[in-house]
Amino acid sequence: MAGSRLPRQLFLQGVAAVFMFAFASLYTQIPGLYGPEGILPARRTLRPQGKGRWQQLWETPTLLWEAPRLGLDTAQGLELLSLLGTLLALGALLLSPLRHPAVYLLLWAAYLSACQVGQVFLYFQWDSLLLETGFLAVLVAPLRPASHRKQAPQGGRAGALPHEGLPFWLVRWLLFRLMFASGVVKLTSRCPAWWGLTALTYHYETQCLPTPAAWFAHHLPVWLHKLSVVATFLIEIAVPPLFFAPIRRLRLAAFYSQVLLQVLIIITGNYNFFNLMTLVLTTALLDDQHLAAEPGHSSRKKTATSCPKALLTTLSLLLELAVYGFLAYGTVHYFGLEVDWQQRTVHSRTTFTFHQFSQWLKTLTLPTVWLGVASLAWELLSALWRWTQVRGWLRKLSAAVQLSLVVTATVALFLISLVPYSYVEPGTHGRLWTGAHRLFGTVEHLQLANSYGLFRRMTGLGGRPEVVLEGSYDGHHWTEIEFMYKPGNLSRPPPVVVPHQPRLDWQMWFAALGPHTHSPWFTSLVLRLLQGKDPVIRLVQSQVTRYPFHEQPPTYIRAQRYKYWFSQPGEQGQWWRRQWVEEFFPPVSLGDPMLETLLRQFGLQDKNPPRARGANSTLAQALHWTRTQLSPLEAPALLWGLLVAVGAVRVVQALLAPWSLWSSPTALAVREKHRPAPQKDSGATSEQATPAPSPCSSGSRTTRRKK
Repeated sequence: MAGSRLPRQLFLQGVAAVFMFAFASLYTQIPGLYGPEGILPARRTLRPQGKGRWQQLWETPTLLWEAPRLGLDTAQGLELLSLLGTLLALGALLLSPLRHPAVYLLLWAAYLSACQVGQVFLYFQWDSLLLETGFLAVLVAPLRPASHRKQAPQGGRAGALPHEGLPFWLVRWLLFRLMFASGVVKLTSRCPAWWGLTALTYHYETQCLPTPAAWFAHHLPVWLHKLSVVATFLIEIAVPPLFFAPIRRLRLAAFYSQVLLQVLIIITGNYNFFNLMTLVLTTALLDDQHLAAEPGHSSRKKTATSCPKALLTTLSLLLELAVYGFLAYGTVHYFGLEVDWQQRTVHSRTTFTFHQFSQWLKTLTLPTVWLGVASLAWELLSALWRWTQVRGWLRKLSAAVQLSLVVTATVALFLISLVPYSYVEPGTHGRLWTGAHRLFGTVEHLQLANSYGLFRRMTGLGGRPEVVLEGSYDGHHWTEIEFMYKPGNLSRPPPVVVPHQPRLDWQMWFAALGPHTHSPWFTSLVLRLLQGKDPVIRLVQSQVTRYPFHEQPPTYIRAQRYKYWFSQPGEQGQWWRRQWVEEFFPPVSLGDPMLETLLRQFGLQDKNPPRARGANSTLAQALHWTRTQLSPLEAPALLWGLLVAVGAVRVVQALLAPWSLWSSPTALAVREKHRPAPQKDSGATSEQATPAPSPCSSGSRTTRRKK
């Protein structure tokens, strides 16, 4: 199998980029979400329980326990962590020496610290995915920068250690768990839209934050939507086992299928950094050979292959064709694909029952675990074989110690991950080794391994539910409060905000799926808008002048539930249609008994006013100044500005690279070595200095003229 040096570097850079986006996006929303005047103040989540310092840190692992020592409150500490995380991730993205295990450990610890106080606004699967991936990056990152190692003659690394590629296998295993579980839960949920292959006829307009391209995708033919659902099942359920195929072309085919799916999702939906994170995980399916990381590989002359090697190549090709044929036959058979040449459509339907699928899943889940075990065992044996090639007893001993530690960590994380993975099939979950359950229970709060299952059920089958806030000064004339990103104004096109995640807009989508009592934070949002709190208003409209009540807070606020649909082609200037459904939240004002009851019921009352901790400290003033400088920028503009800055630095680095290589000590030594010696005499002296041509010399050398 080809090496994975370059894919590992791409993975580490990708993880750094996602951390940068995640921290920067969160930073812009901290005052409105977690500040003293925010919706869910973070200071309420960290209250000492009289326990020891280390026990308290283990039970609630967050660095924000140390914020008071810096003279900061919890929200200010969260701002500091977000800023430092953004800068550290930016440095790791641009500078290879910073792609070090210690740097990724700090990034992981900082984001875990934020998630501990993030409450419902940081309770998303992609936050858990980032934490799990970030911890894997700690193991994948090399202790020594690659630039400090000598190049081997064959293009490998002379100083490469046997264990370096082993943790990277865990990234492939994580990608498998993510995709396979996401495909399986769509069918185990018994959602009629997924079983009827009609999910995508609703998805584009009912997803949280669609893009303008979603409008066009929504109006594609129904048969194409159903065929796309079949392709989704194929990519998410049938293809993931190929991640561990011994034939690299199968792994590359699996890679491109996953990339295709993620790119299409990015085009039609604003899923922040989630799809970018998934694309980063797909680097585990690549190798140096595919990325042209092996110098001279493409220019090697073809040589005659031996009979066993030719036979092996033929068998590999036949096996590859058999896999493709099996996938094609299974897709046609289980989804009843039929081509209608007259209407130029493809008919599809689900030909298996829920009971049959459950039996299939019960039969297959445990073998996929053993597939992971077999693949990991092969990686372990490969690492052990590379260790036997190490020369020198001191280097061999050092490599053995490092290999032992990495093997232990890799096997432990694999065992831990089996528990959340087995949630897809209860029978398999109960048959797992009890030691894996105990190990998972010990570190579960660190989110080293998580369960996944995206788009379990399709919502909004009868129309997209949407909550619309309204304010009034007299209780009779109401004005709608429009959010920046979620649907509201019928004539406003859907925005493109990726990789930013407006977490309030996302939670408004979840709130619309049920009564307001299922979303306690909504009552706090109403309270802050009645109070006219600027940090919360900036979550709704970053340019406060666009907020209809920026001069004076409304006296009353209420919320209505509507159903939204995409407009039809030909409706000029309209992106949406809507219909009123019911009242979502009754009209309330400050001091209203109902509002006070809800606040007390949900524990959202401000019993103790926040203390002005560290308001005059130098660090707090620096944070306030930074916030003042960045506040005029909208979050998507800030994130895209970071991306443009990274691109500009990359261009400069690429332009300066040839000059730095030409002026390096190695290049100087090479030029000195090839510099012609000064000629002291001519004629006979030069003739004597010229060696006689050897029998193997070329003709051009034998006929060389003398000066």
